[in-house]
Amino acid sequence: MSVRVSTKKPFVVLSLLVLTALIASFLGATVPTAQQEPAKAKRKTVGPLASVISAQVPAGVIAPAAPPAGFSSQTRLGFFNGDQWEPAIASDRFGHVYMLYPQYYGVPGCATCGNPTQILQISNDHGTTWGAPTTIYIDGANTGQWDSQLSVDPVDGSTVYASWMEANKSDIAVAKSTDFGQTWSVVIADATNAAVDKPILAVRGQDVYVSYTHTQKLYVASSHDGGQTFTQSEVKYTGKLGWAMAGGGYVASNGAVFMAWAGYEANGGARGKVNLVISKSTNGGATWTSKVVDVSRAPEKCPADYLCGWAYLGAQIVMTGDDAGNLYALSNASNVDFGPAHTYFYKSTDGGATWSTRADVSTAGATISHNFPAIAAIGNGDVRISWMDERTNGSWNTYYRRSTNGGSTWTAEKDISDYVSGYAYITADGFRFPFGDYYEMDIDEQGTTHIIMGEGNSYDSPGSIWYVRGQ
Repeated sequence: MSVRVSTKKPFVVLSLLVLTALIASFLGATVPTAQQEPAKAKRKTVGPLASVISAQVPAGVIAPAAPPAGFSSQTRLGFFNGDQWEPAIASDRFGHVYMLYPQYYGVPGCATCGNPTQILQISNDHGTTWGAPTTIYIDGANTGQWDSQLSVDPVDGSTVYASWMEANKSDIAVAKSTDFGQTWSVVIADATNAAVDKPILAVRGQDVYVSYTHTQKLYVASSHDGGQTFTQSEVKYTGKLGWAMAGGGYVASNGAVFMAWAGYEANGGARGKVNLVISKSTNGGATWTSKVVDVSRAPEKCPADYLCGWAYLGAQIVMTGDDAGNLYALSNASNVDFGPAHTYFYKSTDGGATWSTRADVSTAGATISHNFPAIAAIGNGDVRISWMDERTNGSWNTYYRRSTNGGSTWTAEKDISDYVSGYAYITADGFRFPFGDYYEMDIDEQGTTHIIMGEGNSYDSPGSIWYVRGQ
């Protein structure tokens, strides 16, 4: 289906009857969402909540300027009520920066929004000022929208795509805007009538790909008409596979498409190896070949008070490419069973046929937990990486490095997260726990890096998302 929607749609006032019911729900026990992601903890949410829905919609924010060398201090984006979680970010070549995330506990001003609902926020001036957060699309069924993805077409530099799961995590939705995010057309790329997980969006020209987990395997929905219609294919894998978790995707200028993913050998438990795989298709997603780039040991177990599941601190792999045809990947991988992961970098100069051996890019010790890699690249060898680790007295921070020679050498690590007063989960040492099991970065046409990340008290709540920019 295709639906034309506007981000400026007015909200509906919540009735007293609905308010009463929601308040009663809030006063009772917390309840799980309708259908949980099987490879993660059962994230419990209350809501939507009357207190969140009736909250004031923020007019927008002004982000601090970045210094000549380094990053701006972090700025909170999204709504200021409820929980903001697992954000995505993308920039175009015309000064726009887009941020998308799922809003939990209700949407301020919207009585018909599901829990969660995808929220879009846009800057029209390279991240200096941000407009008010708003819904990107309300499906009418009120069945929730999870796992945000954003991508700008590198060919025209202006068409922006978004993707998420909806219909109780049974459908993969893809949205497209050709007017800098003011209006969107939405299609369902795949309707499985069963649980899907972790969509990853990759775009170039008329080619649009979304990979996702289904029946514990990796599938890809492919479009070659700019996202109007999609076909589906399974990524065949001959190794032992209990669960597939996609992490990153990239479409090269020659049309080859790559998907990076973690192949958990065990199904539904913290045991067994995790194969870090990059799959490639040269026929528009019809068939795929897969290469194991690295192997991680069994996932690190989540401390009980952080409320996360067996895969949350497990291995992930993300990837990108530059304009010169080089491919890059970044992972977090453990070297001993149930031990902390470290951050590793990989490179291919032959279209993914071979990959370099892992390069450790963190100076933190081997006992320090590293998670949630992020990567972006432009030009010829300009690659930028980020990750979170707990090196500062057990608190988490977000780190960044840049290479201008394809990863041969790197700038010193920069801690790009900082203290903000008024949040119990942020101290002078860092934040208590990553909020969401990924975050993202992108590079605009001026060479500025834009990063959006989640920080919180635990896997479950409370938490919010924060934006920084710089080089």
